[in-house]
Amino acid sequence: METQLLLGCDFSSAPTKRKPIVIARGALDGNAVRLVQLHDFATLDAWSAWLAEAPTWVGGFDFPFGLPRELLVHLDWPLDWASSMAHYAGMSRAEIRATFAAFCAARPDGGKFAHRATDAPAGSSPSMKWVNPPVAYMLHAGVPRLLAAGACMPAHGLAAEAFANRVALEAYPGLLARELIGRRSYKADDLARQTPERRSARADVIDALCGAGSDRLGIRLALEASQRISLLEDAQGDRLDAVLCLLQAAWASSQPGWGLPVGVDPLEGWIVSA
Repeated sequence: METQLLLGCDFSSAPTKRKPIVIARGALDGNAVRLVQLHDFATLDAWSAWLAEAPTWVGGFDFPFGLPRELLVHLDWPLDWASSMAHYAGMSRAEIRATFAAFCAARPDGGKFAHRATDAPAGSSPSMKWVNPPVAYMLHAGVPRLLAAGACMPAHGLAAEAFANRVALEAYPGLLARELIGRRSYKADDLARQTPERRSARADVIDALCGAGSDRLGIRLALEASQRISLLEDAQGDRLDAVLCLLQAAWASSQPGWGLPVGVDPLEGWIVSA
């Protein structure tokens, strides 16, 4: 495969200077990924413009690219991915919240949300969740902008030759972090919860990535000392999450079919490396 720019993205549907979207840019060298640079974006427009200007990339993005088939069938929304995303993009956040809340209210306790097939193996939140975390809003903000940047999305059947230079993959940093340190918490937005224990957990994630790396993915991280400090001291974990997504994208870039399992539902998509 021709050498491409590798990206990992920690995303926010409402970025600010204090809580920006973070992109980790890297390069694959054998079984190691070298972190080249971290980029912060305080607005959605700045983020999407940067993606559209970069001539070629493979990126892992920490937000869902699709909704559960069960949900779409129940709502009688389009059942092809492009049409379902166009319909979704045309809704307001208030409409999304009201629609999804009504769906959940009619379902029994313990089964309020519909799930995608990828949620169980990835350990991810349902993509229709609008709070804690608001991944439904992240999908709403992110997918249309990826499409506008000319990205192809292999898990959803979008791999037109004209767009092959920009490949967007759904990533999830928690999947890789759990493989390295179990369920220890390594980040917090709330200042009161930014504890020495979480800092120690970040250090263990970084040390594991730079040491043996991920056994399952067969890939490790190469950092400069200043970069390690930057990842360690970011108590919100956004920079480390971007780097974890970068490693997932790097792994996928070296796999046949982007590492996606056979028979992926193109309506729902898949979290890479799950």
